[in-house]
Amino acid sequence: MEPLQLLMTMMVMMRMCRETFAERPRNKRYAVNPLGHKWTHHNLTYRIVTFPNTLNVDDTKKALSIAFTKWSDVSPLTFTEVTEGNATADITIGFYTFNHTDCWWSPLHPCFDGLNGELAHAFLPPRGEIHFDNHEFWILGKSRFSWKQGVWLNDLVQVAAHEIGHALGLWHSRDPQALMHPNATYTGQRNVAQDDVWGVQRLYGCLDKKRVCDPWARLGFCERRKTFMKKNCPQRCDLCYEPLEAVTTPTPSPANVKIKMVPRGKVVGFRCGTKNPRSPPKVSWYKDGEQIRTSVPGYVVMKDRDLRIVANEFNEGVYTCRIHRRGDVVSANSWAIRLKPEQPGPGPARSNS
Repeated sequence: MEPLQLLMTMMVMMRMCRETFAERPRNKRYAVNPLGHKWTHHNLTYRIVTFPNTLNVDDTKKALSIAFTKWSDVSPLTFTEVTEGNATADITIGFYTFNHTDCWWSPLHPCFDGLNGELAHAFLPPRGEIHFDNHEFWILGKSRFSWKQGVWLNDLVQVAAHEIGHALGLWHSRDPQALMHPNATYTGQRNVAQDDVWGVQRLYGCLDKKRVCDPWARLGFCERRKTFMKKNCPQRCDLCYEPLEAVTTPTPSPANVKIKMVPRGKVVGFRCGTKNPRSPPKVSWYKDGEQIRTSVPGYVVMKDRDLRIVANEFNEGVYTCRIHRRGDVVSANSWAIRLKPEQPGPGPARSNS
C-alpha cells in the first residue's frame, strides 16, 4: 500500500476513541475523508471470509445484511454478498484476534486487544476491508451486559453499520446523534441519522424512492412538504444536500404522546378538538414538527379537524394537532404512529445469550 493511502486509512476505536475535532459549522458535522476516496461504482459486493466464534453463520449473515441495508436505503448503493466460487468482492469482512492481517505493518491499525477495548476497524475505498475482534462476544441484538457470562454482548448490526460507513469513505461525525459519531456504541445509536445521510449522499449522490415524484413536485410539494419530499424525492426537489434542520419548521409536541401500533396498510384517523365545539376552531396539523399544509395523494388526507393516513414506513412518526383561538394555541394532542412488526413464519426458537 502506498504511504499516502496507508496514512488515510481509517481506524475505528469504537470504545476507547479519543479523537478531537476541529470546529465546523453546525450544519456540516459529518466528515468525508480529505482525499475523497470512494467507490467508482454503485453495485458493491462483499464477502465474509471468517466468522465469529460466538454467533452462528446464519445470524452473522443476517446482521451484516441488516447493516448494509441501512446504507443502501439512503443512497444509490446496493450491496450483494458473494458466497460461491473464487470471485473477488469489493469489501471483505473477517473476525480476527490479536496480531491479525494488518496490525504488524500498519501504524493506524494496531493488533486487537482482546476482550473489550477496540471492537473493529475498517479501511477506506478502494481497499474495502472490515475487521472485527473475534475475542468479543458478538450477538444479533442490542448490546447489553450478560450477568450470566460476565461479559458485554456486542450488537454486530450496530458496530458493522458504523464500520461500513468508514468502508464507504466517511470519517467520524461531530453529531452525537449520528451513527458515525465515535461514541455510537455508548449511545446505542443503531440507525443512520440525517447527518449520516448527508455525508454518504455527498459522496454518492441521492436517489428518489417513489415513482410519483414528478406529479408531487408539480403540485408544489417541493416547497410545501419539504421534509416529506426530502425523504422520498430528494433528487427531484434538489434537496439532496440540505440537512433536515434546514427544511423543517419545528414545533414542540405535547408531553403526553399517545402511541398507536398499527398494521401496515391500515387507515388511521385522528380528530382534533372536542366533539361539539361552540364555534369551529382553527386547527393546524404537524408531522414530526413539520406543518402539513395539504393532503398527499395515497398517504395523507386532511380536512378541517380530521386527518387520515395510510400506515406505512413513510407515514410513521408523531402527528400533532394544535387548536388556535384568537391567535393563541389553546390545546394540542399528539399521536405516535408505529408499524406493528410483521409476524415471522414458524421456526425453531434461538437465543443470543
